[in-house]
Amino acid sequence: MPSKKVEFINANGYKLSARLEMPLTQTPDAYAVFAHVFTGSKTLSATRHISRALTLNGIAVLRFDFTGLGDSEGDFSDTNFSSNVDDLLAASKYLEDNYEAPKIMIGHSLGGAASVFAASKLDNIQAVATVGAPSEPDHVTHLLESKIEDIERTGLAKVNIGGQVFTIKKQFLDDLRAKDMYKIVKNLNKAILVLHSPQDRVVEIENAAKIYHAAMHPKSFVTLNDADHMLTNKNDAYYVGNMIATWAKRYVDLPAKPKLQTHKQVVARIGSSGFTTDIMAGRHGFIADESEELGGADFGPSPYELLNASLGACTAMTLQMYARRKKWDLQEVNVHLSFDRSYKDDCEHCDEKDRRLHTFDREIEIKGNLDQVQIDRLKEIANRCPIHRTLEASAVVKTKMSLVE
Repeated sequence: MPSKKVEFINANGYKLSARLEMPLTQTPDAYAVFAHVFTGSKTLSATRHISRALTLNGIAVLRFDFTGLGDSEGDFSDTNFSSNVDDLLAASKYLEDNYEAPKIMIGHSLGGAASVFAASKLDNIQAVATVGAPSEPDHVTHLLESKIEDIERTGLAKVNIGGQVFTIKKQFLDDLRAKDMYKIVKNLNKAILVLHSPQDRVVEIENAAKIYHAAMHPKSFVTLNDADHMLTNKNDAYYVGNMIATWAKRYVDLPAKPKLQTHKQVVARIGSSGFTTDIMAGRHGFIADESEELGGADFGPSPYELLNASLGACTAMTLQMYARRKKWDLQEVNVHLSFDRSYKDDCEHCDEKDRRLHTFDREIEIKGNLDQVQIDRLKEIANRCPIHRTLEASAVVKTKMSLVE
């Protein structure tokens, strides 16, 4: 069950829509809850990319829509910062009841502030990561500046945020102003990671400094240079996910768990949009994709590039294994491969027999104290590497397909 739509009930009885992202081929090292930005949703680009990076590092992620947002029930106008914190507590309870209590809480922007408050109420949370978070929850009121007077006078006002219109009530402002972030951070007693961009124009970098200085050790700060507040550059979001995963594993208890037993060595997963594909090869996670010119996100190598990479790696390893066995002075191997076909184009014409990569252009550079006889022998050995032989032999692929829920 690598990815699954789930629902859970919050304190007010509303169903909140969520997606649980699981590592592909192993039991999770830990579970994390992700809180999205103010008025955002679980499907935001940054949220998805951060979650993907975490799952490839063995961490399961529950990302959900706060009350009244996305696919969750409830009226957004009746929510406030406190209700967001309660939703995070409900998310943690859902994981605890159905899987395992989360050990990591992650929040983006105002979701970061809410994550700190929620984590302070949960003994099971051992590490908290904030991304572009305000040091005071009422910082978000700068988005409402033109309407604050109306809200104070009439009790509510309609506000345009990110192209969407939301109704904000006075109780929302009152609740924000009543929250003491510094006190909560100082007494958090959990590892905290603060990630922030110096170029953030929505929540200025000074907020990160205030959170960091208020927190007790262990605490860490990572600068997201050149990133914007929403992490619209996918590479920034992916970097954030990798940093959180690497950092959290130092501070979270990770009991040894057996890997799920499977006769498959490689698992690949793709969603309903784009070409970005998560891959687990043994214990190693990485991503395949298509270039942006071909409609992909260029998050990783294309299938043809992976195929060539496999041949290159196998060639280099085979030569080095042979040379070591012979005690030859082969110091370094560089294998260059090139091709001129488009995987996307060939895939779109997959019913045509000839749409495939026929020729692999391989150039091998070697370094070492070798004579010509040894060099000629190494060339012969290169043509005998297992991947080379597999490609030349036109291997048979046996396929079984099943429909899963």
